[in-house]
Amino acid sequence: MGILGRIENWRAKFFVWIGLPVIAAIGLLYGTQDLVPAWQAHSGSGTPGLFTAMREDCGKYSCSFYGEWETADGSTREDVILYDEPDSMRVGKTVDALDTGARKGVFATAGGSTYLLITGFTLAGIAAAIGWVFVVVRALRRRQAKARAKEDDKALFRIGN
Repeated sequence: MGILGRIENWRAKFFVWIGLPVIAAIGLLYGTQDLVPAWQAHSGSGTPGLFTAMREDCGKYSCSFYGEWETADGSTREDVILYDEPDSMRVGKTVDALDTGARKGVFATAGGSTYLLITGFTLAGIAAAIGWVFVVVRALRRRQAKARAKEDDKALFRIGN
């Protein structure tokens, strides 16, 4: 086996034994928590209120708005993120939003694709978990088969002597 074969084998083993469980854990842990709230917002369910942007945090590719969300009866959530914000969103602006129980934020009623992103994230976690279980079961079966073959070889050796 050449050096390239060893590198590819190492990368594959790392992905299977480290990468898949990490992807599964992250996808399942974070995706499942906001999956139902995201779909509820997509369908228009939730507690209506107003979100007022207090600050904008920008990364390399996008910006997020944080602020206060308030219902008609006066109850509030402070320092929440606005998911599916409209393109016209600016600091100080107020938009209609739904609170569906998401951990860190509320959803703009204008709609968006956050529900698809969270669904994809969760499905990736599920697929990685299934794949990893398959790999572990297969490895255990191979190990058991090798152990049985070794015992059979020992038994044949004893018979031959």
